[in-house]
Amino acid sequence: MQGIGSSIVSTLMVIFMILLGIFFTLIISKLLSKTILKGLPSSFVLELPPYRKPQFGKILVRSIFDRTLFVLGRAISVAAPAGLVIWLFANIGINGESLLDLIANFLNPFANLMGLDGYILTAFILGIPANEIVLPIILMCYLGSNSLVDLEDTFSIGQILISHGWTILTAINVMLFTILHYPCATTLLTIKKETGSWKWTLLSFLLPTVCGILVCMVTTFVYHFIL
Repeated sequence: MQGIGSSIVSTLMVIFMILLGIFFTLIISKLLSKTILKGLPSSFVLELPPYRKPQFGKILVRSIFDRTLFVLGRAISVAAPAGLVIWLFANIGINGESLLDLIANFLNPFANLMGLDGYILTAFILGIPANEIVLPIILMCYLGSNSLVDLEDTFSIGQILISHGWTILTAINVMLFTILHYPCATTLLTIKKETGSWKWTLLSFLLPTVCGILVCMVTTFVYHFIL
């Protein structure tokens, strides 16, 4: 029953995080509509173009070139330099400490206020190209590896995290900050392309990040206050 109970709790926690993300999306959207996006009310008008028989060849070509290749191109242009930066940070050292260690130690006091540690916060920063590499970067830092670490065994990952000081508070705040932090670089570049404005791109970066930092700080304060 302990295994089943643990799975149920984990599932409920994930569902709660998803609902929390939806809640913040609706709240922030409402606040923006009342502040910087405030304008004259307008009715919704939907204009349908004349119906034409779909040309599947043209649709396929346009979807590949206008969407898929664009996104892949943006991802590659960001991921390649980012991979080089991560490798350099892990392999270049000063006085026996890698640049990753130096950055993590510098960020550690602020990360502690968020219920995290310096390595976790460093991984989120270096994970801007793609959120999927945040955990491999964390494992790379913890294991002292010179390259990204990708483990398939979730039990082994859990043991590594616990051995490096992870608690229930750490796990909760990592999930919270994963939901409430800046979009990946490809999304930010797409926002810049669609809006043509660095202002909205910067706002898209800062708004969720500030929310994530504040929520993690509040969660940490409440957790320590209760205990």
